[in-house]
Amino acid sequence: MKITILGCGTSTGVPVIGCHCSVCTSEDPRNRRTRTSALFQVKGCNLLVDTSTDLRAQCLANHIERIDAVLFTHPHADHIHGIDELRIFNLLQHSSIPCYGNQDTIRRIKGMFRYIFSENATNSWKPRLTLHIIDSPRKIMDIRVVPVEVLHGNLSILGYRIEDVAYITDCSSVPPESLKLLEGIRLLIIGALREKPHPTHFTIAQAIELSERLSPERTVLTHLSHSVDYTTHSKDLPEGVEFAYDGMQIEV
Repeated sequence: MKITILGCGTSTGVPVIGCHCSVCTSEDPRNRRTRTSALFQVKGCNLLVDTSTDLRAQCLANHIERIDAVLFTHPHADHIHGIDELRIFNLLQHSSIPCYGNQDTIRRIKGMFRYIFSENATNSWKPRLTLHIIDSPRKIMDIRVVPVEVLHGNLSILGYRIEDVAYITDCSSVPPESLKLLEGIRLLIIGALREKPHPTHFTIAQAIELSERLSPERTVLTHLSHSVDYTTHSKDLPEGVEFAYDGMQIEV
């Protein structure tokens, strides 16, 4: 399995428009963060997690020319508003793309992007997608995918266990029954917004605490804000824990 971190930034991206802080003006490319998304390449298939607002640029930067399926974590703008970019993959692949999410996410996508699912003949060249509710473990392209319910503030959203890798963003707590689904993972990719507490996101310390409970071989912190400087804050991370950066590739 190869995982590419397409984007590791929070909803504003980094740099933040109009901000002149040390991270937003940094020349370190690891401090330039597009909106959060990832590609899992396993068993000859490309599984995309979320259609980030920056999906087009991410695909060009990482030479992605095929998407076999999409897993949506939740329906917030930074995670779904790149959905129209999928139409070029329909053209390249000559097929529809299956998309998966929980009931609320699928409902919201249908409502927010009605033109995609409308039968109106005037809506030309739109993405060809099939929507599926995922609420239990299943095989997608012969890949075992386990939806993992987590809380994003008061909103119930999904993380995913893909084989022995867990990918969880926008998380503020993980219910006990979901922790059981994560036992034995080798790699944890987890959202860690910043050091300061936030009502709907893990802090860096909270993400590390979850990592310590699950004991994966490696933990990668993603969905980072502009208060996280890659070099400066990396010095404080425990062994086996690191920050993500756009274009980061991980092999498992």
